[in-house]
Amino acid sequence: MSDRIRIYFTGDCDGVEALRAALAEAADMEVVGASEQVASAAAPLAGGHLDCVLHATRSSAFPAAEVAAIREHTRAAVILVASGAEAASMLEQALEQDVADVLLLPQLTHNVVFAIRKASHARRQLQTTAHRGRVITVFSPKGGTGKTVISTNLAAVLAKQEGKRTLLLDLDLQFGDAAIVLGIEPTKTIYDLVVAPGELDSEKLAGYVSKHPCGLDILAAPLRPEDAELVVESKVTALIEVARASYDAIVVDTSPFFHGPMLATLDRTDQLLVLCGLDVPTLKNVRLALQTLEMLSFPASRIHYVMNRASANVGLKTREVEDGLKVKVGHELPMDRNVQVCVNRGEPAVLAEPRSEFSRGVAAIAKQVAPKTAAPQPVKGKRMLSFARA
Repeated sequence: MSDRIRIYFTGDCDGVEALRAALAEAADMEVVGASEQVASAAAPLAGGHLDCVLHATRSSAFPAAEVAAIREHTRAAVILVASGAEAASMLEQALEQDVADVLLLPQLTHNVVFAIRKASHARRQLQTTAHRGRVITVFSPKGGTGKTVISTNLAAVLAKQEGKRTLLLDLDLQFGDAAIVLGIEPTKTIYDLVVAPGELDSEKLAGYVSKHPCGLDILAAPLRPEDAELVVESKVTALIEVARASYDAIVVDTSPFFHGPMLATLDRTDQLLVLCGLDVPTLKNVRLALQTLEMLSFPASRIHYVMNRASANVGLKTREVEDGLKVKVGHELPMDRNVQVCVNRGEPAVLAEPRSEFSRGVAAIAKQVAPKTAAPQPVKGKRMLSFARA
């Protein structure tokens, strides 16, 4: 069920194994996994789209370092479960450290379920009532499949035709070409942004983007491959969070690797467009990528499959691809020589040839992934902590 609350356990304390087993049997709970060490849980925390993390501790003191380590990877609600601890010793720091609740074991299962529901609901309310732009990530595990062409054209449609405040973020950090495909020579890149002194905010971000005539903003990839090393996961996390407050849509062009910046992007992705092709090497890599996404607990409901350069003359058909991958291809973009002509001219095909089948296909994708309405202003509320034992 797609509406089940997704939980991950970290740490250890008396009674936590029994609690984990009980929650695994709850109808609306899904225990994604567990790890005693937060450092060992980096991948599922960063890529799992979790609703709640339950951190178990035996200490009577607030586990500040562990909570901070969890927060490096996910913005899911955090609940502490503790044995041998006193509530008063954790209360003050829990309120300060963005911890949703504190539960002292042993605890009745239905009390824990209620606390998880409350914490997850509060986190979701905070995320939906604050202005949060939609993150649309375009990915393929193989180079040369057209990620950049689709990313740039999709972003142009969102900005020009859908009227959305749109940022194109080029996270193909070593060899990104989004700017050149749009005919732009950027004076500043994501590298310049992350190495600049001072705190990142919306005003600072605005000073590093390049403007396209269609109304699209572009944050270009570094100009030199060696500069990519400084665009680390934590920088990408902060960048996307700031961008969400400034834009309606953030289209992310990616590299074909599951590295740190990609994991940070996945954790904040609302729609993941996975590009397929009618060739065996691409399909082999897509199958491996889907296995990796499943390992990362990325929700299948957020993945949309796009067949790029669809043609009837290559020995494979889209239906065969669907049967082989056991997925449904939502959109097909045809082989179109005019697309390459537009790339060489530095002009999006959706603007130069808006009536072509390719342009109509990209416009259909934009309709599906575009934010439907503007988000309301955030509403602040008090957070209650539960310290009672069963």
